[in-house]
Amino acid sequence: MAVPARRTVPSRFPDLLDWLESPWGSWLPFGSTHTFRVEDYLENGKYLIKAELPGLDPEKDIEVTADASTLTIHAERREESKEAHHSEFRYGALTRSVGLPPGADLGKITAKYDQGILEVSIPVPEQGEQKGRRITVQGGG
Repeated sequence: MAVPARRTVPSRFPDLLDWLESPWGSWLPFGSTHTFRVEDYLENGKYLIKAELPGLDPEKDIEVTADASTLTIHAERREESKEAHHSEFRYGALTRSVGLPPGADLGKITAKYDQGILEVSIPVPEQGEQKGRRITVQGGG
């Protein structure tokens, strides 16, 4: 029995994030769409944030700040002046903020940069598994 061939048809509606990050999305009225990818997760009592920031000097180009509820990563990629050329690299300021979990220990935040990945580690107190519970609603009578 023959297996039908499958064709990949390009989507008429590309992924919205890809479109917003494209040159076509840069005209939008709500500011710059330049950003970078992050992943975050809890592991062994630490909240870890990893950010893709290839080709940067961590001492000159990356700044990490935190307040009681938010961690902000600010990076700047500077364009080297060269003769006429074609470049699809993004230059300029890139900023991303991530909400911190309750109890994050701001005094013990560490950050390291290796092979284009920034990793920020924030200690958080271990919280027991919180189970949901039903709340009794009392009548007004």
